[in-house]
Amino acid sequence: MTASARLHFLDAIGVGFAASVVGPVTKVSGLANPAQENSGHRASVFNSAAYASSSVSALINGTLIHSLEFDDTHGASIVHGSSVVAPTALAVAEDVRASGTDLLAAFTMGWELMIRMGMASQGSIQANGFQTTSTVGPFGAAVVTALLHGSDSTLLANALGIAGSTPAGNFAFLDHGDTTKAMQPGWAAHSGIMSFELASLGITGPTGVFDGTRGFFAIYGDDHEAAQRFEDYAADIGTKWHLPGTAFKGIACCHYIHPFVEAAEQVVKGGLVAADIELVTCDVPVEVIDIIAEPWAARQHVRNAHEARWSLPYVTAATLLGRRSMPDLFVGVGESEIVAVAERVEYRPWVDSGFPDRYPARITVRSVGGAVQVVEIDDVLGGSRRSMPESAVVDKAKWCFGAGGMSESTSELLINEILNATDPDVARIGRALRN
Repeated sequence: MTASARLHFLDAIGVGFAASVVGPVTKVSGLANPAQENSGHRASVFNSAAYASSSVSALINGTLIHSLEFDDTHGASIVHGSSVVAPTALAVAEDVRASGTDLLAAFTMGWELMIRMGMASQGSIQANGFQTTSTVGPFGAAVVTALLHGSDSTLLANALGIAGSTPAGNFAFLDHGDTTKAMQPGWAAHSGIMSFELASLGITGPTGVFDGTRGFFAIYGDDHEAAQRFEDYAADIGTKWHLPGTAFKGIACCHYIHPFVEAAEQVVKGGLVAADIELVTCDVPVEVIDIIAEPWAARQHVRNAHEARWSLPYVTAATLLGRRSMPDLFVGVGESEIVAVAERVEYRPWVDSGFPDRYPARITVRSVGGAVQVVEIDDVLGGSRRSMPESAVVDKAKWCFGAGGMSESTSELLINEILNATDPDVARIGRALRN
């Protein structure tokens, strides 16, 4: 379990470090306060000489981690847990001078709580228009914070109760490709830390925060059975681990699009070039149509490259043109050459695809000469069914640290500290991530 936690923590901070230079929200680091260095409490900000309070550090770094759509996802729960609990764990561990072992343990428990909340909701939170990550995130961050502070159960319960007043984060960003989605996990991390701090100052929270008509699941998921499901799932927390089944991302766009990219790559490897393609039909799981497919005409004609991160036709078209879905594809405006190919892509709703237990894709490609090719991907690469090798995760981290301007020698030392040190040195990790 520790090995998995180390890899996911490494992946998250790598992505966040890269995003501080190549992402769409690099200026968010300006929230850090240089004067914080002289206070008794301070936490690192990726690629910045300034320090911040733990709650502001988590807000900044969590926003950066999620801004590239390059961070990991637990499929069945539809949760980007690392973008919440990694910045929380790092910031609070630095603040209280916790050990690396304690950081990883708290990181893991926060992730496991978020996964169970997401699985209990069975997609109802997202169906109601909220990002699951940003709504369950404050609870995960509160758990991380409480564990690293060594708090008792009463303080933790109050922190969770207070966290129930903070969930937020809707999908309105999809309308115009806005960057608000990036800050939603960061805000959840910030909220979880603040919930614990408020509890420490005597604010109390309802113990029934998850239950009943006023409880979390009823409000955000309109689901009155989910609280019991969550209680059932929570019974084995600490003995059953879901984090190892969480999928790493090898490309920087919405995870639902990844299997379609892989399918399109198979077409390209088969020798068919974009100019010879007459029509591409994508069978899309009905549960994700509103996120990556509709409105279809707008998805084909993206107004900015950040909007393209959630555009199935644009990313598929880019792949058919031999363009890799890495951060440089999503900078500036949509490229006319890609848009022209996207105009030859259509979609069909796919009922009973198996989503979210798996993230499948099916594309049918008709060439100008009339030949038809069907490619189906059973599940996304990087998840529990098709795990990504550790070497690939490490190579990704090296690329990310390099993209953020870190020297190769520092990158090697940082990766070794996180993956191999018996008790990773939190202060050393923080120094490597600052500028």
